[in-house]
Amino acid sequence: MLARNVGGIDRILRIVVGLALLAGFFLNSDASLRWLYLIGLVPLATGLMQTCPLYTLIGLNTCPAKK
Repeated sequence: MLARNVGGIDRILRIVVGLALLAGFFLNSDASLRWLYLIGLVPLATGLMQTCPLYTLIGLNTCPAKK
């Protein structure tokens, strides 16, 4: 299983941004590039799962350390 590397405010922001983009997808039905709002699935999923593959690649961790 993937290690948790997203925590605190980072997680909350990811979820809020993801939900806002998905709301734009449903509320802005006449936009020509409406499908771009689906990018909101990425921050929503990473916020809910508390893991970010990009953070793993660059060695970043915003989750509080457990010792």
